[in-house]
Amino acid sequence: MDWNDIKAPTLEDFETIADEAFARLPEGFRARCEGLIIRIEDFPDDEVATEMGLESPFELLGLYQGISHVERSVMEPVHMPDMVFLYRRPLLDYWSEYDETLGHLITHVLVHEIGHHLGLSDDDMHAIEDAAGRG
Repeated sequence: MDWNDIKAPTLEDFETIADEAFARLPEGFRARCEGLIIRIEDFPDDEVATEMGLESPFELLGLYQGISHVERSVMEPVHMPDMVFLYRRPLLDYWSEYDETLGHLITHVLVHEIGHHLGLSDDDMHAIEDAAGRG
């Protein structure tokens, strides 16, 4: 293999991987995510880092921003769209340390960020990941 032309996946590459991972998730799970926006950033912004008390921007692989489905009410006013942020640089750093594919890692973080806000258990989220395949 010629390593001279190999580069780290870009933000656009991550977006493609995340979109493909989301498309492989079970239909019922995806249906509960209507209107969800998936954003890829290199790192969490300063506001998120401060709010989460991060010592390093590499500590956070992903983040769900929105109103949890468990806490949502039909009587509430219109809210901002639910978003999942995947952070490229921390994910690449994590990926370099462990023996798993980048696609599996992105799927794992995506499912867990969404799952926690849907009120799913860890067992439920693992079953969703298994149904999606290893990526």
